[in-house]
Amino acid sequence: MFSKRAPNSETKSLGIQDGQPPITLPTPSGSAPKAKPRAASLLSENLTIEGNLLSDGELQIDGVVRGDIRVGKLTLGETGHVEGQILCESVEIRGRVIGSITAKQVKLLGTAYVDGDITHEQLAMETGAFFQGRSLKFQRPVVPQAVKPVAAPAPAPAPASASATPTAAPAPAAVLAPAPKA
Repeated sequence: MFSKRAPNSETKSLGIQDGQPPITLPTPSGSAPKAKPRAASLLSENLTIEGNLLSDGELQIDGVVRGDIRVGKLTLGETGHVEGQILCESVEIRGRVIGSITAKQVKLLGTAYVDGDITHEQLAMETGAFFQGRSLKFQRPVVPQAVKPVAAPAPAPAPASASATPTAAPAPAAVLAPAPKA
């Protein structure tokens, strides 16, 4: 009725108690350990930072930052204020920015105030958003295509000699001496 079964790659052993065989639970086959989702870093409303911020994750700012920001994704809340350059993949602005923004995706919500240039691939603005500056479409660099080499013209054949004796090979043109004058 009950048989012992050795654990394999699709089971997980829980250990042995009192000499009994280990208890095994099935595990999903072929599953890799999943990366934990990271929570966004938060700079709260009562916080002021003077200096640059650098992260590859997500950042939400409800306070004041005086410096440059380089993050993966930025959310600037209604009480958020940034004085400096912003570089990121995606940015959502509800607060105030004095400085340039460079991002693939830029979203200015109704309460946004931006005084500076925006370089972007996608730009969305809601009614009520204030933007003073230049909107520059981000241009991906054009990859030059391989240039086909032009074939060099074939060298002109050497003039045939009047003698009847065959020669092994004609001499290169640079080696030929001029004919003596009579």
